[in-house]
Amino acid sequence: MNLHAIGAIYRYEMARFFRTILQSFLSPVISTSLYFVVFGTAIGSRIESVEGVSYGAFIVPGLIMLAVIQQALNNAAFAIYFPRFTGTFYEVLTAPVNFLEVVAGYVGAAATKALFIGVVILGTSTLFVDISIAHPLAMVAFLLLTGISFSLFGFIIGIWAKSFEQLQLIPMLIVMPLIFLGGSFYSLSMLPEIWQKITLFNPVVYLISGFRWSFFGTADVPVGLSLLAICGFTALALGVIGWIFRTGWRLRS
Repeated sequence: MNLHAIGAIYRYEMARFFRTILQSFLSPVISTSLYFVVFGTAIGSRIESVEGVSYGAFIVPGLIMLAVIQQALNNAAFAIYFPRFTGTFYEVLTAPVNFLEVVAGYVGAAATKALFIGVVILGTSTLFVDISIAHPLAMVAFLLLTGISFSLFGFIIGIWAKSFEQLQLIPMLIVMPLIFLGGSFYSLSMLPEIWQKITLFNPVVYLISGFRWSFFGTADVPVGLSLLAICGFTALALGVIGWIFRTGWRLRS
């Protein structure tokens, strides 16, 4: 394993992040505050608690997952697409590094940025509601796996996209609706029975449910199933990336 190559790619991507650190910090703080004003105040005044948890606290895991998934996807996709657009990515491909090292550098940086945003949102949430984490190790594990898996997915999107419009197509039209319909701001038990069953086909449900369990000890689906789902998605994304590098799909200029 060429740690020097991984470190070089990682540092390069993180340097771009630190150049806009103030914007990266303020944006989640403002958006989280707005979510609490809209959902916590307007809706929370009508819903006192969900499964024994105050509504304001209940939406915190959903807010964190929303931001982490969005940031991981966008950061990884842009990090790959823009060098492909300018042609500098092909210099990386000609270097004496294997695909795992390339992926580790780009995905590691994208996941780090996403986790930073997640921690900022968690800290901001404590200004509005009292937060207790029942299973801190599980919380960290779900956060890491989500950041890594969706960074891998973003890597695939960055390879697939042929334009800036396509770069935003899947995150905006597919992933974001799945997040909002995946129990980010409500419990599945609040839905009619038929919609509870339909919602279980949404893969994001398992991520949010497992992550919420780490906070409050309650989940819409079994925690083991949530962990299996995120590990399976990570393995699938890594397998697709391995296939891309073996076949050269969309990598040839």
